[in-house]
Amino acid sequence: MSLSAYLYIRADTLFVRLTGELDHHTSKSLRDRLNSLMMEYDIKNIVFNLKNLTFMDSSGIGVILGRYHYVKQQKGTLIVCEINSQIEKIIQLSGLYKILVITKDEDQALSYLGVA
Repeated sequence: MSLSAYLYIRADTLFVRLTGELDHHTSKSLRDRLNSLMMEYDIKNIVFNLKNLTFMDSSGIGVILGRYHYVKQQKGTLIVCEINSQIEKIIQLSGLYKILVITKDEDQALSYLGVA
């Protein structure tokens, strides 16, 4: 399976809705797309919606972790929402739960960020 990413920007926040598999085959392409948008639109916050993500390996964790470091430099926030049970286990085992903001859905993420 492949990865599909629906990306949109609201204020200084990049929303990333992922469907499919985020692995070593798909992570470089996603990372490049995100980096390009983050620079072009001066992104401060990122919200990853993982509702339809079916698989993630260490490359996917690296994509999220790299964007986390970027937003921290911008004094922003990285939020992960709508985590399904399969991906939740991976995030727990990786230790990302300790550093990421987790919300129920995108509306709660918007509220957390104060984006109207």
